[in-house]
Amino acid sequence: IASGGSDKTIRIWDAQTGHPIHTLEGHTGRVNCGAYSPDGTRIVSGSYDTTLRLWDTLSGCLIGEPMTGHTGSVNSVAFSPDGSCIASASGDKTIRLWNGHTGEAMCEPLTGHDDEVNCVTFAPDGSRIASGGRDNRVLMWDVQTRSRIGDPLEGHTAPVTSVSFSPDGAFLY
Repeated sequence: IASGGSDKTIRIWDAQTGHPIHTLEGHTGRVNCGAYSPDGTRIVSGSYDTTLRLWDTLSGCLIGEPMTGHTGSVNSVAFSPDGSCIASASGDKTIRLWNGHTGEAMCEPLTGHDDEVNCVTFAPDGSRIASGGRDNRVLMWDVQTRSRIGDPLEGHTAPVTSVSFSPDGAFLY
């Protein structure tokens, strides 16, 4: 189990015993989000300090440098199903893509939301990303071309706070 808190740390716990394994320190603001890589060897954390950090779960050590580029709070992070890519959603109205092994930026920010981006997720096959924002909209993105797919999904009357694909990728929750 990994948890992030307002104390600016990520803690890794033994799920069987509840004993702490590692305390990961380095963020200068509260930790808003985190995700395990599909193989469980890495954790990515996102913070109010505008950075992401990639951690080795066995050693508890930081992998590379802090991932910088966002100018607002990092609100959501997700690994692609194969672990090769990380998506981050930010208060700066953008989504960024990062190398899932090194933490290096993969492209320019994805823009299209009119307000903070609250959440991001990958489709089960890793080909698409969905993002939800304070602009009450869901946007879909093609991972390979880094371009938006179709028109915004509209209908919410308040900020979108969660997005999730169905297991077969046919539906978005």
